[in-house]
Amino acid sequence: MMHKVALLIQREYTTRVRKKSFLLATLITPLLFPAIMGGILWLAVSEGERSSLRIIEVVDEQDFFFLESMEQYAFSYGKISLDEAKELVRKGERFGLLHIPPLDMERPRGISFYSEVSPPLSFTSMIEASLKRRIEDTKLQNSGVDPGILQAVRTPVSLETITLASSGDEVAGDARVQYGIGFVSGILIYLFIFLYSNQIMQGVIEEKSSRIMEVLVATMRPFQLMLGKIIGIAAVGLTQFGIWVLLISLLSSLLWSFFGIRMPQAELLEAQGLAADSIDPALSEGPARLLMPLLQVDYAYILSIFLFYFLGGYLLYGALFAAIGAAVDTPADAQQFVLPVTIPLLVAYMGLFLFVLQDPNSSTSFYLSVFPLTSPIAMVGRAAYGIPFWELLLSMSLLILGFIGSTWVAAKIYKIGILAHGAKVNFKVLWSWLKRED
Repeated sequence: MMHKVALLIQREYTTRVRKKSFLLATLITPLLFPAIMGGILWLAVSEGERSSLRIIEVVDEQDFFFLESMEQYAFSYGKISLDEAKELVRKGERFGLLHIPPLDMERPRGISFYSEVSPPLSFTSMIEASLKRRIEDTKLQNSGVDPGILQAVRTPVSLETITLASSGDEVAGDARVQYGIGFVSGILIYLFIFLYSNQIMQGVIEEKSSRIMEVLVATMRPFQLMLGKIIGIAAVGLTQFGIWVLLISLLSSLLWSFFGIRMPQAELLEAQGLAADSIDPALSEGPARLLMPLLQVDYAYILSIFLFYFLGGYLLYGALFAAIGAAVDTPADAQQFVLPVTIPLLVAYMGLFLFVLQDPNSSTSFYLSVFPLTSPIAMVGRAAYGIPFWELLLSMSLLILGFIGSTWVAAKIYKIGILAHGAKVNFKVLWSWLKRED
């Protein structure tokens, strides 16, 4: 049995990796990321070189506020009327107009900004913050408090999060790093499961339509066919993913060097070579300090979890998509079955952002990470935050059981469906296939 399955895995693997579409996707996709990144950097550099000073006319009816000019924006106080200032904007002589009517300091209302185009969010946020500080300082003065004293006692505080491991070790962490790792890992799992599971379904439909299945069934059992196809395409996915990681890393390094930007890896190595008690105070506030939490990440642990849930989720969903492909004759007929199967994937994808990354220890995050149909995405999202061993063991066990259950269901449908042609298949028909005795 295993010899036949191994031959089918080899056939699936070699057939797909030799296709032009595979070669193009494998080689072109890694080029897209550095190309997009390079385009953004080039636009940013070009924009910085071409950007002209934007003049903002300020009409302050109380003559109370003063906004300091900056590199890109300059504020003009021309002592003109509101209508005259609007006319300057219409003629293009001013980028915008900031109108500040007489204000009640307790309830400031009516401040407006006029321009021919919508201003950037960063600009409006900056204006709001500047006006807010001025109003607050005025209210402090009216209350007899010197704003200078209050400003002097304000001290920035940086919170360092430390996880107490069961082994007794204390591991420093950073919520931004943990969020980023969970964000990227969850999206990758979602994309790969959806992409390669669909390839299984498409491959089964094509072989069923060309009657190749009828030849293969004469020499192999349906379950062997399904298992060989799923594992073969999984090997293709791992190969493609590995090539992408290598090429993207290499091309990104070249791109950063071209723009004269130091790679984060270089900063990490530099920071790693410095003992915590010997780091220069100036350096501790620079890029090395920001990258230090990356040194505390157990990448081997996260990668092992990622690979387990990538394979487990792929095998679970791959079996279901293989069953769908065997049950229908055309991709259009498959749509009625694809949606119910992908709903748990979509729930896990949304839950990753709404629950898992916001609070990885919540009850919702726990249930999402142990339910087999959602655990591949939810659990890799929690990996960087640290997972209790019993939760990880429970989730992995349920995923294995879920794969066994989905494989049993898929094998029942696959066994009958691959030889069924022309029949209209619906959920009632699938249920009858599942109840049929072997």
